[in-house]
Amino acid sequence: MKNVLFVLMMVVLFAGCKQQNKGDANQKMDISGAGATFPLPYYNIIMKDYSGKTGNHVTYGGIGSGGGIRSLMDKTVDFGASDAYLSDEELKSAPAEVLHIPTCMGAVVLAYNLPHVKGLRLNGELVSDIYLGKITQWNDARIKALNPELSLPDKTITPVYRSDGSGTTFVFTDYLAKVSPEWAEKMGASKSLKWPFGIAAKGNPGVSGIIQQTEGAIGYIGSEYAFSLSIPSAQMQNSAGNFIEANTESISAAANVALPENMRTMITNSSESNAYPISCFTWILVYKEQAYSGRSLEQAKALAGWLDYILSPEAQNVAAKVHYSPLSEIALSNAKTLVSSMTFNGNQLQ
Repeated sequence: MKNVLFVLMMVVLFAGCKQQNKGDANQKMDISGAGATFPLPYYNIIMKDYSGKTGNHVTYGGIGSGGGIRSLMDKTVDFGASDAYLSDEELKSAPAEVLHIPTCMGAVVLAYNLPHVKGLRLNGELVSDIYLGKITQWNDARIKALNPELSLPDKTITPVYRSDGSGTTFVFTDYLAKVSPEWAEKMGASKSLKWPFGIAAKGNPGVSGIIQQTEGAIGYIGSEYAFSLSIPSAQMQNSAGNFIEANTESISAAANVALPENMRTMITNSSESNAYPISCFTWILVYKEQAYSGRSLEQAKALAGWLDYILSPEAQNVAAKVHYSPLSEIALSNAKTLVSSMTFNGNQLQ
């Protein structure tokens, strides 16, 4: 009888251990996010890579930075994403402390549709006046003065802008507010503006589509869209007076400046002589304290693991291959420190 009982106990224990092991092996997490369309092509690639390596499934909706911030505030996603950092007022209204994790670098370019016109040069004041409706023709004397070697057509300029709350808009208008006193006074920097002139479109894809379909159009879009779709974009005059084309090197050069530990900073109109002037970081936004809304420790760790992967050499190398720029060393170091500060019930996750 003792032998029979012993065998039964061992069978029960073995079955329990097997079931427990099976549960651990199958315990994969779903991670959801929403926000900026600017990094969407990059995120789509590394989400697939990360899911293949870990089994954790990451979904991301490119609904614009404004929508991503609202989703995070409403706690309907695990992470938001934005090309604009939260303002002091937004941070105060947030239900808990929000961390800004930079994931890669990019730029906003002025893409245009002018057949046979290559190497267009612009500066911030001209772009400001185009969007204010003060410059309406491509052969305007001020544009010709910057482009004496180009044959500019007597054609109406059609500016295209974002209709949705957008970090791309914030980056663009932050730059214009720095270089144009009139823009700073009349429009300012914001994710959403009341545009006095032009055509509205939703998301980077929407703006890109209108530019491609409309001869004479100009619009601000994420550099990766211009590169991938082979849409021409203007060389922009930087703070040193140099006309710079947006590329991996010129975008990275914009971050060769002092950066705050919390990474809430803009690098538009960088003082670096080789910097493309409308360069930017893009951020993933998460709550520092992850024990909220019934979340489990496993969910919190999965989210931190996803952020760790984004900051890994493997994922950063992917950025450079799909028309983004990897983070600088100081930005990468600051980002890793921020991820390691995440907590669950006050205890660090890592």
